[in-house]
Amino acid sequence: MQLITRKFNVNEYHKMAETGILTPEDRVELIKGEIIAMSPIGRKHAATVNRLNQLLCQKFYNKVIVSVQNSIRLDNYSEPQPDIVLLKPRSDFYESKIPEPEDIYLLIEVADSTIKYDQDVKLPLYAESKISEVWIVNLNNKTLEVYRQPQNKTYVEQKKNVQSISPIAFPETTLTINDIFS
Repeated sequence: MQLITRKFNVNEYHKMAETGILTPEDRVELIKGEIIAMSPIGRKHAATVNRLNQLLCQKFYNKVIVSVQNSIRLDNYSEPQPDIVLLKPRSDFYESKIPEPEDIYLLIEVADSTIKYDQDVKLPLYAESKISEVWIVNLNNKTLEVYRQPQNKTYVEQKKNVQSISPIAFPETTLTINDIFS
């Protein structure tokens, strides 16, 4: 017997939230038409996101919108909530539309228990959507992984254990692993 699954599009997903079927307490995201429960946020994860938020706001003041754990729309069937996204500035701060790949300078996932999911499921999805640069902050071994040059469902440029890096969009600004973890 083969199970039949039903895929949801982003409009149906939003309708479920509007009608109360899904609530903010549910902590879910839409990935390839499936509603996926997100892992609880631990203290180390929350602290790292807060530290990165403060650091990025300081480094990129008035150059970007730093979006923390908000949705982005990749296509009609995927609306993940990355930990941090550096967005192109807009006067309405994305009130009139959910950010899409062309609005994104840099996407950052902070991962501990979700490291394999972020690497094996979300990263290929980001590459397929042509997000130009993704960083994974690996809390398990205190490393930074950098992915650039999306091609199909992978990134041509992949760097592990990065000690310092400048985002593609801002080559004049360097961040170090110590900035992230200190």
